Amino acid sequence: MKKKILSYLLAVITAVTLLAGCSNTAATTTAGANDGHSGKEQSESDAAGGTSETENDTSGKEKTVISYWHVNAETQGGQTVEELIEKFNESNDHIEVVGVYNPDMYKGLMQNLQAELATGKAPAVVQIGWAFLDYFSGNFAYTQPQDIIDQFDTEDATFLTDNFLPNILELAVNSEGSQVGIPYSLSTPVLYYNKDIFAECGLPTEGPATWEEVMEYSKIIKEKTGKYGLYIQEPADSWATQALLESNGAKMLTVNDGKPEAAFASEEGIDAFQKWADMVAEGTALHISWDEGMQSFVDGNVAMAYTTIARRASIQEGAQFDVAAVNSPVWEGKERTIPAGGCFLAITAQTDEQKAAAWEFEKYLYSVEAMAAWTIGTGYVPPRKDVADAENGLKDFLAKNEMMKAATTQTDGVVPWTSFPGDAGLVAEQTLLDVRDQILSGQVTAKEGLTNAQNSINELLSAQ
Repeated sequence: MKKKILSYLLAVITAVTLLAGCSNTAATTTAGANDGHSGKEQSESDAAGGTSETENDTSGKEKTVISYWHVNAETQGGQTVEELIEKFNESNDHIEVVGVYNPDMYKGLMQNLQAELATGKAPAVVQIGWAFLDYFSGNFAYTQPQDIIDQFDTEDATFLTDNFLPNILELAVNSEGSQVGIPYSLSTPVLYYNKDIFAECGLPTEGPATWEEVMEYSKIIKEKTGKYGLYIQEPADSWATQALLESNGAKMLTVNDGKPEAAFASEEGIDAFQKWADMVAEGTALHISWDEGMQSFVDGNVAMAYTTIARRASIQEGAQFDVAAVNSPVWEGKERTIPAGGCFLAITAQTDEQKAAAWEFEKYLYSVEAMAAWTIGTGYVPPRKDVADAENGLKDFLAKNEMMKAATTQTDGVVPWTSFPGDAGLVAEQTLLDVRDQILSGQVTAKEGLTNAQNSINELLSAQ
């Protein structure tokens, strides 16, 4: 998978790099919501769990109601999700899509999906983060996209190969060789910074290139302005943590004699994490929730924010200062190593009626126009091969938008987002989240916390 993801990035983003450049309210429903209302409200609530299949429109025709589970909060594509759903619903008279927002990103969606299926329900279309490819395919029922196409869209039987490069499709192929879904979005972490604060403090306005410079600049900013220098994203996943540690030479997961082992508690991993914790302890970096941290940056109270390029649109829209972005910093003498973020779409609909509707909606999301809107509204790199150059796609936008260069010029350092195999996936991810909070809050040192977490995860892996 490492080679597949890197090959995909190099193939797809090259065109975007040359052009340089590539919002948000929460979706209509919260995962699992059912408030007991009747009529259309009840249909939408049931659709969150995938149980309601039809409703009547104003003409008396029955509509198939399906749910689309996603992780896009207001500040990370939620508005664009809503706009795409609305346009699709207005464009047809037989399908009604209900957007279902899942907090806590992809781990939260997996947990909600687990709970929902226990009640005998299932959504129709779901976003699955790259880190959960094998976990999802091994624990949930889904239909491979080509099987869906062969059953419901024979006139466009070669849709996948016509519109996606082979390496793109391979991103959503699990370890057993099954095409679980279709890649939908891709992101990398970048460093956003407030050029006004940098100028006020006499710092280079081209931004820092190394983590050592980030730490040095943060101290100067704190001394001269009283503001925080840095916020590193802290959602319900270990994506940014992986980038920080592996760029210092650590490895989240290794394979010895064919057996996977957690390996992040190395000297390099401990060193990188402890420096992050030290910044928090000395007051030059913030340790708060992701939404709070990004709001502090947009409000001008934090000078630098390390987060996904998918936040580009909301940052540009909300910042009242001169904002810029640079590549993910490197550690001095080390090579940049950053995990690919984003997701693929999988069809979990159970009946033929819902499967057909799910494919029609999904195919719309992969249209050139919808893919272009998705990229403009978020910052994700589109997976479809012709979006960047199409006149009705991103051609004009990419030529004008400079912010995306930070993501598109660092593809040589991209690696897969670590996926802990088997049933240990969710537990391992939660273990990493717990130790992150313990270390950053000063409860344990990086050495103690990471060592304990590594041992705990390896016990899970060895028991499988």
